[in-house]
Amino acid sequence: MITVSLCMIVRDEEDVLGRCLDSVKGLVDEIIVVDTGSQDRTKEIAARYTEKLFDFPWIDDFAAARNFSFEKAACDYCMWLDADDVLMDSAREKFRELKKALTPETDVVMMPYHVGFDETGQVTFSYYRERLVKNHRGMRWKGPVHEVIETRGSRLYADCPVTHWKLHPADPDRNLRIFQGLLKKGEKLEPRQQFYYGRELYYHRQYREALEVLEKYLRQGGGWVENQIDACRHCAYCLYGLGREGDALTSLFRSFCYDLPRAEVCCDIGQHFLDRQAWDWAAYWYRRALSCERQDGRGGFVLPDAYGFLPNIQLCVCESHKGDLEKAKAYNEQAARFKPDSPFVAHNWAYFASLERKE
Repeated sequence: MITVSLCMIVRDEEDVLGRCLDSVKGLVDEIIVVDTGSQDRTKEIAARYTEKLFDFPWIDDFAAARNFSFEKAACDYCMWLDADDVLMDSAREKFRELKKALTPETDVVMMPYHVGFDETGQVTFSYYRERLVKNHRGMRWKGPVHEVIETRGSRLYADCPVTHWKLHPADPDRNLRIFQGLLKKGEKLEPRQQFYYGRELYYHRQYREALEVLEKYLRQGGGWVENQIDACRHCAYCLYGLGREGDALTSLFRSFCYDLPRAEVCCDIGQHFLDRQAWDWAAYWYRRALSCERQDGRGGFVLPDAYGFLPNIQLCVCESHKGDLEKAKAYNEQAARFKPDSPFVAHNWAYFASLERKE
């Protein structure tokens, strides 16, 4: 059976590190913790789980710190987790089976990363990440922020999700600060970094600057198709923020130049028309979303609700406004199959019941 080195970089994570390491206890063969300057009990907690505890001075470069952690690994594969990541019980069993079945011919194992959740705990945002990589194959982390491993060789997609379970927010300005520091030093951002820089500007509501960066990213080409599609969506969000609604809709349609429509984009377009009470047009795009095939293996950001619950719940609204209550009820029933405990579904049933009482 293959062996796995868990390689982590941490800083001031005393409230979550023990939870993370408990979730992988007995699953990995080696734990390496690299501390980048903790002022709390993080190192004390890490020492309960491993003797391989190292210090690395923080230089505003996540890739450098992660590469340092990988260099300390002695096992067949390197695995990375953040301190606020966990393997849930079901994922632990899947990881055990993965370890038993994995052969040396596999160079990279891609695993789902669950990072967004609704009020009931269901996943609302996920994507695949390179989670295990073959050691001593020269695969390195790249990028000071929003870092990624430059992988090569054979890939295996494993249904063994890692759950990102935050207890407290991170520094909201950190990533933008790192990007701006790089630019001040005269460094040129490669396409992937430029894409993420544009997103960070959008998150900080710097819509004009974000739009300029993302448009430049799209014009230059060379980016990954999933990022290009997402860039079109974020250009649209910036344009909405600037009051340029027609241009925002055009930006959403622009995403179709890069690949077949994604349900996420179709739902964005549906929302555009729903907000303007154009019920027929909105319904068309929500039905189009239902026809899109979900393919997590493409590696892009996935909003699971866009492939079932959201189009159905919005079609319920559209058909209700159009006066077809039977269709509206049918769509609400379909939405309930995805999320039976949704307050939106319950609200709709209550609304339909109130109409019947008035008759």
